[in-house]
Amino acid sequence: MSEQADMTGDRESGETGSGDSTGDVVEGYRAPQVCSLVNITYRQLDYWARTDLIRPSVQSAAGSGSQRLYSFNDIVQLKVVKRLLDAGMSLKRIRTAVEILRDQLQSNSPLSDVTLLSDGATIYAAHSPDEVVDVFRRGQGVFGIAVGPVEEELVGELHVLEPEVVHLDTARRAEAKAN
Repeated sequence: MSEQADMTGDRESGETGSGDSTGDVVEGYRAPQVCSLVNITYRQLDYWARTDLIRPSVQSAAGSGSQRLYSFNDIVQLKVVKRLLDAGMSLKRIRTAVEILRDQLQSNSPLSDVTLLSDGATIYAAHSPDEVVDVFRRGQGVFGIAVGPVEEELVGELHVLEPEVVHLDTARRAEAKAN
């Protein structure tokens, strides 16, 4: 196992490669560490956990004095929520998207199972390079165009054509006469 893999371990379950082959050892991160990493307040983290937006997968709070412990994967999802908030999405819409993705993907960690895109009004889920869907329309496909390849294709096609040369002064005078 590489040193990097040994430090992060199984990110899905939160288990680490600490040498314990039984899988009984699980590492988690406490709320102050998570708040610092995600750049959110403790109140935000507490609210998101209590309302099941992102639940700590290592250890939930079990009464006064107990600590929630978050896995690496939980922190990734929290950072995604924070970035969506920073992009202008409301917490209500993010919560709805998380619930829809949990159902669609049948996963407790839907924000780490897809690539998300947002324009501030909606959230799109890219399940693969060929499939992007509008989360709020429950899977309606979205048509995307990458401009770079279109430009490259056009440059290649223009090389075989002879451009017409027009003097701007002549073209402007002709346009002015037409108006």
